[in-house]
Amino acid sequence: MIGIIDYGMGNLHSVSKALERLDLSYFLSEDPEELEKADGLILPGVGSFRDAMTLLKEKQQEEFIKTWAADGKPLLGICLGMQLLFEGSEENGDTEGLGFLPGYARLFKGKSETGEAYKVPHMGWNKLEFQQPEHDLLQDTEEGHVYFVHSYVIETPDKDVLVAASDYYQEVPAVVGRGRVMGTQFHPEKSSRLGMKMLDNFGKVVAEGSRTL
Repeated sequence: MIGIIDYGMGNLHSVSKALERLDLSYFLSEDPEELEKADGLILPGVGSFRDAMTLLKEKQQEEFIKTWAADGKPLLGICLGMQLLFEGSEENGDTEGLGFLPGYARLFKGKSETGEAYKVPHMGWNKLEFQQPEHDLLQDTEEGHVYFVHSYVIETPDKDVLVAASDYYQEVPAVVGRGRVMGTQFHPEKSSRLGMKMLDNFGKVVAEGSRTL
């Protein structure tokens, strides 16, 4: 059973519908005691990093999520939810994140190294390049296009957490992970067959965890 964390800023409807299409059992909750009953968690997100962390703290979800990850249970962050897995963000002033993965969210510069201006946010379909094709989320998939909407990009010194990348005038960490903490910068639920397969693969990680934890 997958628990979708409702903290007031997630793309709950689209993620829920995607899990339904995949026939994956799930429930929505903001209550840590209820979410504790899940076998795996999804942390969605749309909006401001600072606002998201404020809400996670107010709803007593931050410490719950940290304990969950420390116990080795599956956790998937989507879009802003992926950025929250890292150390922090410069959005609306420096804000500390959950700190599971090394790296920081920084605003796209809007101008390339050669001086070429480009649009921010990064919005639309972009191709993934697999860095760790053996990763659980990438099983039985091939490199293809997925759908991004974001103005901030993760910059990480640790390439070991980089599962797949895209390119938008700079390297864009698109799939990240360490252990059972993983995330996608793009919206898998809006990314056609490739994105849906990654959600299905997360469901398999959760099912396996429910048998072994």
